[in-house]
Amino acid sequence: MPSRARLDEFIATVVSGDHAGAIERYYTEDATMQENSAPPRVGRDVLVGQERATLERVSSVVTTCVSSVLDGDRVAIHWIFDFTYPSGKTMRIDEVAMQEWRGDKIFRERFFYEPPKRA
Repeated sequence: MPSRARLDEFIATVVSGDHAGAIERYYTEDATMQENSAPPRVGRDVLVGQERATLERVSSVVTTCVSSVLDGDRVAIHWIFDFTYPSGKTMRIDEVAMQEWRGDKIFRERFFYEPPKRA
């Protein structure tokens, strides 16, 4: 079960823009991530690689944590991600991440959001 301090460290890492580093440091080796109802992606190395690939396609991403709830091994985080692409176009994702932690690391995460619309 994560402590509030550990969860706050994770959130601060993501908000700082170190998305891939957060996965490397705060996820178990066998972690899974699932987008809405898509099949889960499996394995921390896969998750880090996909995160880096996503970040390489954007000029910038600003991440805001709206709120977080910690209940034992379960965590809910409300995120807002504002992406800017090299073309200047932008996209906002308003998302809730539901996480299950094993000790002080995330082993299962599922994201819930409306499919993004680019501005």
